[in-house]
Parts: sequence; C-alpha cells; structure tokens
Amino acid sequence: MITQHGMRSAALRAAFPHTVPILAGFLFLGLAYGIYTNAAGFSFWYPMAMSAIIFGGSLEFIATALLLSPFAPLQTFLLALMVQGRHVFYGLSMFEKYRGTGWKKPYLVYGMCDESFSINYTAKIPQNIDAGWFMFFVTLLNQFYWVAGASIGGIIGSRLPLNTAGIEFSMTALFVVIFIEQWQNDPQHYTSILGIAAAAAALFLFGRDTFMIPTMLLILSGCLAARPYIERRMQL
Repeated sequence: MITQHGMRSAALRAAFPHTVPILAGFLFLGLAYGIYTNAAGFSFWYPMAMSAIIFGGSLEFIATALLLSPFAPLQTFLLALMVQGRHVFYGLSMFEKYRGTGWKKPYLVYGMCDESFSINYTAKIPQNIDAGWFMFFVTLLNQFYWVAGASIGGIIGSRLPLNTAGIEFSMTALFVVIFIEQWQNDPQHYTSILGIAAAAAALFLFGRDTFMIPTMLLILSGCLAARPYIERRMQL
C-alpha cells in the first residue's frame, strides 16, 4: 500500500520535470524584478513579499511603479483587473480539474499563474500519480521559483550594475515554448488555432493596449460553442 508520504513524493517527482522550463524563466525574470524594485528605492523585502503575496508577474512590475505614485485605489483596482483579468477565464477552465482536491483547492486557486495553468490543464498525469498533489506541486514549485528569483534580485540588485532593458522578452519566449508544447500534445489543434485567430481579431479591433480581455471572451465563446465537437473528437 502506498503511504501518503510516498504519494506526495511520487507526485513531486512527476511534477518537477514539467516545471524545469519555468524554473529558468522565472528565476531570470524574478531576478530582473528584484533588481528593478531595488533600483526604484525599495528594500529587498518588498520584492520578496510582493512576489509571495501578489504573485502576479507583470502586475508586480506595475505595483512597484504604483507604490511611487499618488494613492489611487480605484485606478489601481481597475488596472490590476485589466492586467490579470485573463485568470478569470483560466479559473472557469479548471472547475473540473480542481474538483475533489480537498484542502489543496484554495491554494491551487490562489497560486494559479499562466504557466501553472498551462501545465496543469494539458499535462498527461500518470494513472499512479495523484492529480491533486501533482497540480499542487506544479503550482508550489512555480511560485517558489518566482519568489526565489525576486528575493535574490532584491538582495543583490544594488550591487550589480546591470542593464535590464528588453529583459521582459524572455517571458514572451517562454510562452512560445509552452504554446509549441501544447500544439504537439493536441492532435486536433482546434483550441490553438482558435487562440491565434481570436488574438489576431481582438488586436485588430481593439488595439494592443486593450485586446487581452476581448481575446479571452472570444476564446471562451468559441470553446463553449465547439465543446460538443471537441468532446466527440476526443472520444475517437
């Protein structure tokens, strides 16, 4: 009989390889975020705390600038909603995935980021691995990578004369890698093509500054409309 400890260890070993690409990206970007926040005049514990509590990637860069701006809670809320609003749609997609995960569910909801969503939604979890623990460790490891990178960057940022211009492109490259992996794992390619088409249409109609939410709405509508077709294809 497999013990609880053995179940957790097996899930951790299964989850870790999936997070290795995220490890490289998060440590690098987290380091840049810590350096940026330190250069803005904040102590190292600011990026450490914000990366652990907010855990919002680009939103944390924005939060650093907002801390230097006049107090404007309503504008801050709306800006955060626009930047992170895509997580609403991620959450809708994970209803069934998170069902039955028990006490782990609140953390899975709280710690879900783009990369954790991508892995947990598409990964083929072995039958002998507990899915709840697998998703828990994917989420925990990804957050740990980000917090570690931000903390290290905050500590050493003031001592390293680095030029971080253009460093944010590494996140774009990371998303490209994740997309390619999803494309290879999905023989239908319907959702991938839908995502590209929706993003292109929303970008054309709404512009680069406001296309994210319309893109998610288009993707959600398309997936709901085509759900019967997708499910039939998956059963073949």
